[in-house]
Amino acid sequence: MNDAEAFQRCLTTIVATALQEDIGEGDVTTQCLVEPSLPADGKVIAKRRLVTAGYAAFKTVYTQLSGEITCRFCADEGSCLQPGDCIAELTGPYRTLLTGERTALNFMQRLSGIATLTRTFVERTAPFGTVILDTRKTTPGLRLLEKEAVRIGGAQNHRMGLYDAILIKDNHIALCGSVTDAVQKAKKSTGGSMKIEVEVASLDQLHQAVAAGPDIIMLDNMSIDQIKEAVREVNGRVPIEASGNISLENVEAIAAAGVDYISVGALTHSAQVADITMLLHPKK
Repeated sequence: MNDAEAFQRCLTTIVATALQEDIGEGDVTTQCLVEPSLPADGKVIAKRRLVTAGYAAFKTVYTQLSGEITCRFCADEGSCLQPGDCIAELTGPYRTLLTGERTALNFMQRLSGIATLTRTFVERTAPFGTVILDTRKTTPGLRLLEKEAVRIGGAQNHRMGLYDAILIKDNHIALCGSVTDAVQKAKKSTGGSMKIEVEVASLDQLHQAVAAGPDIIMLDNMSIDQIKEAVREVNGRVPIEASGNISLENVEAIAAAGVDYISVGALTHSAQVADITMLLHPKK
């Protein structure tokens, strides 16, 4: 199964779960108040500046509810829109459009919020050539969707999970006895078949890491001065990633210090949902 197939299978399951959660035995308010045969037009409108994302999830909500809904997106995914701009136009039964409204908007608002925050981080660090990465600090069950929103926002994905790259962290190092021992053990175990990254919290650990020869070194919660010193000492021999308490207030200074990558948990764990609304009108 390729990545596109895996994403679609995941999306289908996530959307089905979300619809069951919201609709349950049925949308009783809409069933009471809206005639089954009433057609409608709908528009999805940005209420604040945002970067659009979540189109696949939005459309899948209505695909699963009915084959009678048509959806046309007014801007490419990843577009930066202003308040009042149209994101999508819909046509179909009023009942179905109204029943799916909240679930569809929940996906789009959450994922557009991630893309919007990501774009801001990317723009802040672009002058330095630094690559912004996400982390595994995602909403349980929504990781593939949220990491896709990060890509739409212009950043890159770190590892998807525990299965696709080795990241040696403080607890691993403590168990193995040293950075050197941990990296060597990982190399022996994988035979060079998997990328190895090691986290260091001091310059002493940094020296061990450089000598051990991992594929990338992560500087964990270091000060700007420590990061600058680490970059000088490594001198391009190993790619360097900075991580820990990264914010819009300090990300430019960290990028200017010369690191290759900055991983930002806030992209997914602290993104504010985008303000988006859906307006429905009976079709004439």
